[in-house]
Amino acid sequence: MIGLLLVDVTTPPAPPRPSLADSLELLFTRHDGWFRPMMRRRHGDNAAEDLVHESYIRAAPYQAAGTLRHPEALLIRIAENLASNLRRDRYPEVAQDLGASALEKQSLSAVQDHAVTFKQIVLALPPELRDVFVLNHVQGMTYEEIAIHLGIPRTTVHHRMRKALERTSKAMQD
Repeated sequence: MIGLLLVDVTTPPAPPRPSLADSLELLFTRHDGWFRPMMRRRHGDNAAEDLVHESYIRAAPYQAAGTLRHPEALLIRIAENLASNLRRDRYPEVAQDLGASALEKQSLSAVQDHAVTFKQIVLALPPELRDVFVLNHVQGMTYEEIAIHLGIPRTTVHHRMRKALERTSKAMQD
């Protein structure tokens, strides 16, 4: 007996998937009018050519597979990532120093100096003011918790905190 091949004639056959070459051509014809000028403006004429070509090549498999929903976004993202990689590879000393530029080092130094000064001011407070200040600002205790911890009225905690803040504020301004 000869086997019969059953075919469902109610649904049309799936369209053939385009080849990589066809996908590349499709991306180029649809997007080159805006994509290449954008890359030239952002990265210059020389870099733009390489970025555009490499972006098309990397996006073509997604186009061929039919999974490319936002080709404009993908092309831009690929090109910007490639440009970032080129800058990193071309200027490795800049990439290594990005985390600690001279400006950041100076500002960090200023912050550290400020913190040391503030610590010295707090340590110079009278012990009853310093205790209240540290318990509130360092330990995170509320005025009520400080009052219970030190065995003093809440109003005394409030008064000492006000005095401590006045003194630290005045000393920081000097």
